[in-house]
Amino acid sequence: MCAAGAAGDVGRLVALAQDDGWIVQIVATPPARDFIDVPALEQQTGRPVRSQYRKPHEPRPPRADAIIVAPATYNTINKFAQGLTDTYALGLLAEAPGLDIPVVVLPFVNTAFASRAPFRRSVETLRAEGIPVLLGPGQFEPHPPGTGGDILDAYPWALALKEIEQYLPR
Repeated sequence: MCAAGAAGDVGRLVALAQDDGWIVQIVATPPARDFIDVPALEQQTGRPVRSQYRKPHEPRPPRADAIIVAPATYNTINKFAQGLTDTYALGLLAEAPGLDIPVVVLPFVNTAFASRAPFRRSVETLRAEGIPVLLGPGQFEPHPPGTGGDILDAYPWALALKEIEQYLPR
């Protein structure tokens, strides 16, 4: 998850995934930690919220079966498309397609960011690699700048879960 307006409600996605039988591990970009209630999410998942690479002597966490990037910011979407790995979260994302780990991206961006050519190219790049970016009619539709707080209740967490489940045998 990223530092975007919807991040404070990521517990909704956790609950939906757990109701479907998933074991959830939250990986947050470092700035996203300021947007969430880390202790509450750790209690909800029974796992630490990860933001940093593990130390060499620490045990390796289990590999994910699937990854939902939500809320995904302009910055993270652009960096993911370019293969940049300057955070733990981006390192996981950069490696996931090569490991055949399904990834679904659910943006949370405003219309100013979504209109930029670098963003549009990044969305096209990810989609060309087979990574669904849930952006557009019937998915996430960008909001006018300064109005993200007005759409939090309508953020389509369930859509991301439904999309990722299409890529996994259950």
